[in-house]
Amino acid sequence: MIVWLNGTHGVGKTTTSRLLQPLLPGARVLDPEKVGETLMDVRPTLRTTDDFQHWDPWRPLVVETARQVLAYVGGILVMPQTVLVERYWREISGGLAGHGIPVRHFVLHTDQATLRHRIEHDEDLGPSTFRFSRMEPYAEAARTWLHADAEVVDTTHISPEQTARTIADAVLGAAPVSGSGAGPVSAVRTVGEG
Repeated sequence: MIVWLNGTHGVGKTTTSRLLQPLLPGARVLDPEKVGETLMDVRPTLRTTDDFQHWDPWRPLVVETARQVLAYVGGILVMPQTVLVERYWREISGGLAGHGIPVRHFVLHTDQATLRHRIEHDEDLGPSTFRFSRMEPYAEAARTWLHADAEVVDTTHISPEQTARTIADAVLGAAPVSGSGAGPVSAVRTVGEG
């Protein structure tokens, strides 16, 4: 199984993945960004882009990497990666489904004021113009397809530890956090809520 943590840059996916991994028996973290970094090392460079996700090889390489790792070790892969282009998500999720790999797709969400504060006060990266530049594309994806496609966890008023626990409880209980007819769950934002 794959537990994919989506959401905008700076919302806490990497931190949550580190906290979530020990809560899920047999879980490992596989960061799809490392696949992008490998492609960035190709020389001469691939065509110029502001995001490695636009390189066509990235999506199938993420699928194949996840498939190979799961075939080798089994268990659960926690994969923290922002994917805001619906076609790209369909390629990845469809590729995984084609290999019979179930995916739980979670979106970590927070209100814009909280997100701005987190980006401005990030102790590791400091204020990031790249992260700020992704706020509107995330909001657009959330409105048009992303929140309808995933289980949305509102992290505005909960800690990263609580976020990880909420996701772990959903995965281990095999119950959806939101959507699929489920009622609201504590710490969860379903589509259409404030």
